[in-house]
Amino acid sequence: MSQDPYELDVRPLLRGGSDPFQAIMKAVDSLAPGQALKLIATFRPVPLYSVMAGRGFTHQDRPLDNGDWEVLFTPEGEVEEIRLSAGETDLDTWPDPSRQLDLTDLDPPEPMVRILATAEKMTEGEVLFALLAREPLFLYPELAKRGHKWAGNFDATGETYRILVRIGGRQSHVGA
Repeated sequence: MSQDPYELDVRPLLRGGSDPFQAIMKAVDSLAPGQALKLIATFRPVPLYSVMAGRGFTHQDRPLDNGDWEVLFTPEGEVEEIRLSAGETDLDTWPDPSRQLDLTDLDPPEPMVRILATAEKMTEGEVLFALLAREPLFLYPELAKRGHKWAGNFDATGETYRILVRIGGRQSHVGA
């Protein structure tokens, strides 16, 4: 992005019982061309995702430590920042992927099932690369439970999610 995202914290409005929708739309209308909006809310604002998609924005969300949510709405065509699993800071130390999956034509939960099944066949330190039709929000906690690290983002079109999974050593899932 060419400039910093505009940050809008709607938690005070929500806590006061007000609907923040008009404030959000006013902020969107005031954005410079190519500027992103960073929204901070008391909940994950899923209904807003389709509204913003209709205005040409993709989204990345992440929970904050206190139960609140941060969502970065990026104009389509802008390369989004890479999201990283907890505790991960340096992708430069990761090896090149040893396995690749194109799962863009599959409906949930099949992409998650295939990624987890492939990861079980890999050894510690190996990296899996996968392409998905949407961000795999339900996959992240499953990877964490198994001791794996991940990094991902949407491509420049905002249509394909790219994820790298680095296999960890702790395989603590039940029923495998």
